[in-house]
Amino acid sequence: MLAEAPPAAGAAGAAALIAPHAGYRYSGRVAASAYAHLADGRGRPRRVVVLGPAHFVPVPTVAVPAVTAFVTPLGTVPVDTRMCDRIVDLGLARRTDEPHMPEHSIEVQIPFLQRTLGVGWELVPIVVGAAGEQAVANVLDVLVGEGMLVVCSTDLSHYLTLEQARARDLRTAAAIVARDVEAIGLRDACGAAPLRGLLRWAGQQELVVDQLDLRTSADTAGDPARVVGYGAFVVRRCRSGPPGGRGTALPSW
Repeated sequence: MLAEAPPAAGAAGAAALIAPHAGYRYSGRVAASAYAHLADGRGRPRRVVVLGPAHFVPVPTVAVPAVTAFVTPLGTVPVDTRMCDRIVDLGLARRTDEPHMPEHSIEVQIPFLQRTLGVGWELVPIVVGAAGEQAVANVLDVLVGEGMLVVCSTDLSHYLTLEQARARDLRTAAAIVARDVEAIGLRDACGAAPLRGLLRWAGQQELVVDQLDLRTSADTAGDPARVVGYGAFVVRRCRSGPPGGRGTALPSW
């Protein structure tokens, strides 16, 4: 999927990626279009903060794990326990493994990171609850600096018809590019809380968001009567879109 992804320009300017987290046969190629921004090795991060919504275990705001590593078939990724300790000590996060154990939204991002970054980086995995938007922005204020990348894991609309999903996802994608936090509701993205928190922080930092890909499960491997939407975006430190602090929305489908 990475080999088939469109080549990415300006990879060194990526501060964050927004990528879907469904099964790879459904959303993997959309996710790969985001991770292509890491593939050439320029500006390789030493730490990656992965924000994923809590699908199974309720979380009041945000939670980091107590474990010291995540393991996939591609190998072991160490958790940056020092950074996790820091946000826990500041009262910005809870430490608990319970919401991380069944959660796929973070784990499906890790193999893409392993393939593009190789070894020598550490993971800061953060599960985000429905009320965690401001906590995400606060955590990013504390954590993000040189040598750190943020990945926000979210799908878009869920279980609409193909036509309904495309219309809703186009509106959501436009809101993401415009960093319009208030235009993104809970039914627009399953990771609305981490997404809104990331965009709130990006607005404060005057970062630019570019759309990379926008599809549905019907465009990949699913039934057009009941689809899930997927989008890929890059948040840049350097301006690549038109003037005015906004990024680029590309034609979709």
